[in-house]
Amino acid sequence: MPEKKILFLDMDDVMADAGQGILDIYNAHFKTNHTKESLAQNTLWEEEIGANYLSVRNQLHNPGFFRNLAVKDDAIEVVRELNEKYNVYIASAAMEFPNSLKEKHEWLEEHFPFIHWKNMILCGDKSILKGDILIDDHLKNLSVFDGQTLLFDAIHNVKTEGHQRVHNWKEVADVLL
Repeated sequence: MPEKKILFLDMDDVMADAGQGILDIYNAHFKTNHTKESLAQNTLWEEEIGANYLSVRNQLHNPGFFRNLAVKDDAIEVVRELNEKYNVYIASAAMEFPNSLKEKHEWLEEHFPFIHWKNMILCGDKSILKGDILIDDHLKNLSVFDGQTLLFDAIHNVKTEGHQRVHNWKEVADVLL
């Protein structure tokens, strides 16, 4: 039997809905009611939110932000299936925000208990990853990866090109299962 391929999965905006968490903070602070759907239809992300984001970014340091993020639709089911076919590793940048290391580990334990703790890579620089496939929402991580890349659609990367885009976990299943 051939050896399973190594598949790396990012967390924020891939498995966990960090974009919605950030948008919730933004909307509360600026008393707006933006939705991810409304942002996808215009240039507000670049013109307004991106410019003002730094004024609320410090709230990502608050305890509970990463621990309480919603799971992306269909992620649990598809990741469970991927885990049968691939050697799945969770690879998430967790050093920038002090609380995120512990909170991300707890979040994974709650929502993805079938992923062994030895397969959780909470790091600062993803250029160290060596494997077959990487699913991520940031060009900076995909561009330094030598294997197959899938760009997970997010409000901050709608104009990013050069990688195969997947919009949701059902599309990931279509590509990899």
